[in-house]
Amino acid sequence: MGIEIERKFLVKNNLWKACANNGTDFKQGYLTSGGPCSVRVRKEGNKANLNIKSATPSILRQEFEYSIPLDEAEELLSLFCSITVTKRRYKVDYAGKTWEIDVFAGDNDGLIVAEIELDHPDEDFELPPWTGDEVSSEARYYNTELARHPFCTWENIQRESDSG
Repeated sequence: MGIEIERKFLVKNNLWKACANNGTDFKQGYLTSGGPCSVRVRKEGNKANLNIKSATPSILRQEFEYSIPLDEAEELLSLFCSITVTKRRYKVDYAGKTWEIDVFAGDNDGLIVAEIELDHPDEDFELPPWTGDEVSSEARYYNTELARHPFCTWENIQRESDSG
């Protein structure tokens, strides 16, 4: 069993772009979500995986991930995943840590989230100047929730405060 320790923040400006890599396109769909876990199929550039993640709204979640052939991922997505999330992920090194910046597309266009994976829950790290509010424990920012309740359906007041 793997444990993922991840903190998630809204992105409040574009300063991260100066240090970002070229990014990778992602498309992910959910075979099941809700209940105790989500089961996700993800295309990440020219790779693919199947992921099972606990649904606990916390920075600490159980996670299992398995590589699968790209053509099988495409078939699973087309046959069984009626709800999907698309985004471009950039990597940014800051103060000795690698941050992942997800720029969402489609129904989640306008939402940009920064994530950092940690070795332990109490690990210290420096916040970059482009990070805004922490949303680690807010389930609506989980990709599975963004698939079911996309950013474009959020109330305008909610969107304005969240889009930086």
